[in-house]
Amino acid sequence: MSIQNTGTPAGAGHPVPAGAGKPPTAGTGQVPPAGTAEPDPAAPVPAAPANPPAPASTAPASTTPASPDTAGTVAPGVRHHVLRRTRAGGVWVTLAVSAVVLVLLLVFILENLKRADVSLFGAHADLPLGVALLLSAAAGALIVIIPGTGRILQLRRTARRHRQQDALEQQP
Repeated sequence: MSIQNTGTPAGAGHPVPAGAGKPPTAGTGQVPPAGTAEPDPAAPVPAAPANPPAPASTAPASTTPASPDTAGTVAPGVRHHVLRRTRAGGVWVTLAVSAVVLVLLLVFILENLKRADVSLFGAHADLPLGVALLLSAAAGALIVIIPGTGRILQLRRTARRHRQQDALEQQP
């Protein structure tokens, strides 16, 4: 309850909450209820019991502590299902990451709408700066991807030849 005391006497049309004008209780930020004694800050704080009672448990007590080797293992007789990654899951993650990248690219383009003159091999264009930078990044990626794809295809062809030679050598 947050009622401001405007200086009007109680009962003059404005409600005054109980405990108004008293300082907040230490550490709580709340006003103590009327008729309660405030704690003395100089009074000693009662200590916690030396040996607190153990909580009641329905599980049988173990005589050996869990070692790091057995921590997290499944007890015998308990089925533990292992979820394998699927292609559909991989496609979903790829699409989610692609959507985030697309949103970031759109934000980048929309924040860089200042026009820029671009010239390449005699061709001239007047493009927004974000689009020009995006096109240059795509061209750089193609320069890396095309030779990399050629090398991957070359290695696959060589591996296929080696597998065929190994298969021929193992035949009687």
